[in-house]
Amino acid sequence: MTTAPGDARRDGSSHYRAMRDVVQSLDDTLPGKFEVTKEGIVHDMMSPGGPHEVTAAHVSRRLEKVMPDGLLAHNGTPDVEDVSEGIMRHPDVMVIAWADLDVEGSVDPRTVVAAIEVVSRSNPENDWVGKTRDYPLLGIPVYVIFDPRTGSGAVFTDIHSTPDGPRYAVRKDFVYGEDVTIGEWTIPTDGLPRYRDDGAERGTP
Repeated sequence: MTTAPGDARRDGSSHYRAMRDVVQSLDDTLPGKFEVTKEGIVHDMMSPGGPHEVTAAHVSRRLEKVMPDGLLAHNGTPDVEDVSEGIMRHPDVMVIAWADLDVEGSVDPRTVVAAIEVVSRSNPENDWVGKTRDYPLLGIPVYVIFDPRTGSGAVFTDIHSTPDGPRYAVRKDFVYGEDVTIGEWTIPTDGLPRYRDDGAERGTP
């Protein structure tokens, strides 16, 4: 859910930095993931472990099996941040060069080859709506969604200009069990876990 409404650029970078300071203080005290978006601070209440974390780990490992040694599929900290846009996001997995990850503080989003998100049960619109808006603004060329609710996903590519700003021009949907191409690399999606209909979670079949 969005917990602090308001345009991050409304009062310039000082307003954005104030929200970022709030996010960084909350990260150490409350569960879930906090991010700064065009609409304010978003809190995503992810369950620890379970299908969300298992999916991110599987995708990371499968990508690293086919990528060159100079790249990694990183599923830890830090955030990606663009102060001028007033956005700070935390991809579940980011494809990035080792050299570009070796920085103090947040990563420059324009060094990210691909951002990958696993949809949380608590706030699916954050991934399907908010990040399809924010990631092209950050210049991230490939954005991939894995959705354990439905066993499907989508790959967004080809940033182009629109009256509302940069947006992805191409969307390719997939279902679990099909191969999916992320940038230059293709990985299988079989065996990825799903959320259960009763609200609980189940592991990999």
